[in-house]
Amino acid sequence: MREVLAQAAFQLFLERGFERTTVDDIVARAGVGRRSFFRYFPSKEDAVFPDHERCLAEMTEFLAAADGGDPVGAVSDAARIVLRMYAANPEFSVQRYRLTREVPGLRTYELSVVRRYEQTLAGHLRSRFGAEGDGALRAEVIAASVVAAHNNGLRLWLRSGGEGDPEAAVDHALAMVREVWGRPDAPAPAAPEASVVPAAPLAVSGGGDGDGEVVVMVARKGTPMWRVVQQIESAVGEN
Repeated sequence: MREVLAQAAFQLFLERGFERTTVDDIVARAGVGRRSFFRYFPSKEDAVFPDHERCLAEMTEFLAAADGGDPVGAVSDAARIVLRMYAANPEFSVQRYRLTREVPGLRTYELSVVRRYEQTLAGHLRSRFGAEGDGALRAEVIAASVVAAHNNGLRLWLRSGGEGDPEAAVDHALAMVREVWGRPDAPAPAAPEASVVPAAPLAVSGGGDGDGEVVVMVARKGTPMWRVVQQIESAVGEN
């Protein structure tokens, strides 16, 4: 029933547009009542992303079972779970990507989903590095880097219409993350007074021109606010 409702909803979104489609329209197309819809989806936005809850649960389970080896490798492998979800249904993934680019409300919703993925990755890393001081910071930065690397490759594949192998670009980007952060005895790279790291969401929102992208700001404690603002303005301008 969940799949039937999601398919009915997405067909209507493509035919009529997201804003002009109501829950009543969706249940009429699916041939069920409103109660059935809300049993599976809290809102029509949720019907656009019916697979993310399952994927998040799978990621959480995977990380919980990860051994005591390379934590950066574990979160990189966890990100590939999301990639496989998209690659399993290229047509739907590409259509959803295009729809999300067109509807601001869906981009906002998607970013909230993305944040849950990133928090899951960061939580696993904090359990390995420690939840205080540089351990917590390292966890947050690596999680954001994995998100950005994953989606750099995934977004290229979606823009191509789902052609080719999405894993090649994603694996290349994640290898760069592991090269920098994957050595447990290596010190963190020296940071300037304030640095800005562009990041892309796991669930992928925004377009190639920078629309909808996320900027993660990392600054040393005590950095003057004018310097922080200057760095953010510079990054936004560059994007």
